[in-house]
This record gives sequence, structure tokens and C-alpha cells, in this order.
Amino acid sequence: MSLETTPEVVNTALAPDWVPEPPPTDLIFDDGEPLESDRHRVGMNVLIRSMLTARAGDSSYFAGGNMFVYYNLEQLRNQDFRGPDFFVVLNVDGTKERQGWVSWQENGRYPDVIVELLSPSTAKKDFGEKKEIYEQVFRTSDYFVYDPFNPDSLQGWHLDIDQGYQDLQPNEKGWLWCQKLELWLGNWQGEAQGKFANWLRFYDRAGNLVLLPEEAAEQAQQQAEQAQQQAEQAQLDAIPKLREMGLTAEQVAQALNLPIAEVERYF
Repeated sequence: MSLETTPEVVNTALAPDWVPEPPPTDLIFDDGEPLESDRHRVGMNVLIRSMLTARAGDSSYFAGGNMFVYYNLEQLRNQDFRGPDFFVVLNVDGTKERQGWVSWQENGRYPDVIVELLSPSTAKKDFGEKKEIYEQVFRTSDYFVYDPFNPDSLQGWHLDIDQGYQDLQPNEKGWLWCQKLELWLGNWQGEAQGKFANWLRFYDRAGNLVLLPEEAAEQAQQQAEQAQQQAEQAQLDAIPKLREMGLTAEQVAQALNLPIAEVERYF
């Protein structure tokens, strides 16, 4: 993959009628190659879907995965289209549908955060060629790599304007801080999309797991059921006190809106 980012210099004095070549519109967005494994596919989706809750109500970001990122015409000539496994671009129109990320159609914007899910066939590029592009061309603020089959493999870098990528140091749990998203990245063991394994997950500043939408919905249902049970128990606990006040079973049932048979058990 070439690091070239500027077009060839043209002597306009010799070609006064020359105009810049317009960007191509017939871009390729699918090379037909599947992800390395199903673990990689689920891992990518977990990261993308985490953004739906981490940035709930925010439409000024775009999160994608396994999508081509076009940054210059050299990619077209070399047919080098591979994009990050997961990336986030902040302060953009998140409602816009995109087949890929085309920098010259996005006001020159590049991903702010990138995660590559390592595999034997991609590790060399992820640590070398891609990392160099993300650092020198994209100027991506936070870059991480993680092997879905190795929970201890997480590594990351934060971009220093003057010194380039600097190694991120893990906390006591082995998590790395993603400054751009203000979230931790770390290992989590559990079930995702029907598969139990170790997954790379986001955590908030306080260390709470950023839930997937379906996990958030399940949690909300459990909390509602728990609240209902507590309310019902509070009604039952009130029956003896009302009985001691001289109320009949019928009066207690009416006051607490409970079936008379339920109340009579306490008389």
C-alpha cells in the first residue's frame, strides 16, 4: 500500500487548459473476501453495536467495520482496498448512508479511532504497513490491535503530534484508555450473538461495561421486573400493619388494590 497522498505535479504553463482530474465515482466497495473467522465477524459487530449505546442520542459520528477507506488514487491503481476492522469518525453526519469511507467525499476526514482484529494472515500489515498509514496519513488519534483468540493480546497507541504513535500503558485490569472516545478498551468474557468467548469490549470511565443494545434492553426488563417485585412485596408487608390498625380484610384489600384471597392469608 503506497503512502502517496498528493497527485503528480503538472506544469500548467505548458498546459494552460489543464484542469484537475475529478475524483473517480466507480469505486469498489466489496472485494468478496470474508472476514478471517466468525470470531472476527462477531468481534467487529460487538464494537460497532457498542457505539449505539455509548453514544446514544448522538448522530454526529460514524462507526464502521471491514469497510474500504479510500484516501488517494494510488489505491485504485494498485487495487488496494482493505479497510480497518473497526473505526469511528467523530463530528460527521452519522445519518448519511455509506458503502465505504471516501476521504475526498468527507472533507478530507479520516478515522479518529481504529481497531484491527489480528490474524496470522494480517498481523504483519497491522503492525507495520497499516500502522504507518494510520499514523502518517490518516493521523488517527487512537489505534488498537487485538487477537480475538488471545485475550492478553491487546496493544494500543495514541498519536503525539510531534513524536507520532506512543505506546499506551494498561491499567491494573489490562485495559487501554481510548482518549478520543473517552472509553476503556479491555477484555470481557461472555456471550455475544450466541457465542461464548473472550471479546474486546468498551468500558466507561468508571469501569462499567458499555452494553450492547440487546443487553441494555434485557437489563431494563430485569430492572422493571425487580421494581415490580419490590412494589408487590411492599404491599404485602403493609398488610399486618393495616390489620393492627383495625382494618378488615376487605378494607385492606381495597386500600392496597389486592385480591381478597391474598389479604385473608394474613388474617
